[in-house]
This record gives sequence, C-alpha cells and structure tokens, in this order.
Amino acid sequence: MFYRPEDGHGLPHNPFNAIITPRPIGWISTRDANGINNLAPYSFFNGVAYTPPQVMFASTGTKSDQNGTKDSLANIEATGVFCVNIVGHMHRDAMNASSASLPKHIDEFEHAGLNPVECETIPCARIDGAPAALECKLTQIVTLPGEANRVVFGEVTGVHLHDDHIVDGKFDVTSFRPLARLGYRDYSVVKDLFSLSRPDD
Repeated sequence: MFYRPEDGHGLPHNPFNAIITPRPIGWISTRDANGINNLAPYSFFNGVAYTPPQVMFASTGTKSDQNGTKDSLANIEATGVFCVNIVGHMHRDAMNASSASLPKHIDEFEHAGLNPVECETIPCARIDGAPAALECKLTQIVTLPGEANRVVFGEVTGVHLHDDHIVDGKFDVTSFRPLARLGYRDYSVVKDLFSLSRPDD
C-alpha cells in the first residue's frame, strides 16, 4: 500500500500514529498567570539533547476558550516554564482523565485526583508520586505547517527521580512500567529490556 497524505489513505482509521510507535508520553504541567494549574498528556514528546539537557513536545490542536492554541501552550507563553511528568502504568487512568478538554479555569490535577507539589527551580506544580519529573524553562516555540501545530523546546533545570525506582544506581523503568502511546486508542507499557553494546564501545 502507498498513499499521499494529501489524497487520503482510504482506510477506516488514520494509520499515521500507528506507524510512529511506541511514543513516550510527556505529561505536561503548567500554571496560568492567575495561578491555576493545568495538566495534559502529549505523545509527540521526547528528549533532544544531553548538554544542557533539553526536551520537546508538540501541540497540534486548539480549544474554544484559548486563542488558537491549547491551555499548555498559552500558559507556557505567559510564564516561560513547564514541567514534564513521566507516566507510569499506575497513573494510566489519571493521565487519561487529564486529557479531557476542560474549560481553562479547571485544575486538571484536581479533576484527575492527583496531588500537586511545587517544583524546586520553576514556579510550577509537578505530580506528587510521579516516577520522574523534569522542570523546564522555555527556550523556543516553533510554528510548523498546518493549523495550530507548534513545538515547544525547553531546557531542563531540575530533575526529580522517585527513590523507589533507583535500583543499583540506575533509574529502573521496569519498576514503574512507563506508558507508551501507540496508534488509535492503544497504549503499551515497557516491562522487558535487553541491551546491545555499540560497535565502538
């Protein structure tokens, strides 16, 4: 099968997200200028550099009560900071609840039954009990082709690791089974690992 995206795929469901899998989920917490916390998951998310450590996530939609964007983007533009919370299997239902399109004055921490705690290096909340959290300051927002497609880049200014997931000096992802986004409405978890040595090691 071959198709040109501008011509359509002819399938009952768009296969694009199912091709690019698995994708890590950045559970992005922000705070608006009035002090209201916001929380939303983004599966167009990844780390992009080691030194200094940097991450990105992309937002691809709008809300009727925001001006051509979503709450996360609007809050980051106003404050210049955000926090990436890592999603473990135990938080799958809360993560899903926080993906609801709620009015901008609604606190998704409260909606999803999560406890916010203050970050150390930025004026923002993070999720109490998350396996890890990355406190970030905005470096740039890039506008992509298409309606409301924007990529947010941030430099990591603080890293939280839950002590329960540090095993023999390593951050053990199998101890919390990070959630991964697949295509359609599907998810998976990371629970099996194998190692490969690089040829030049």
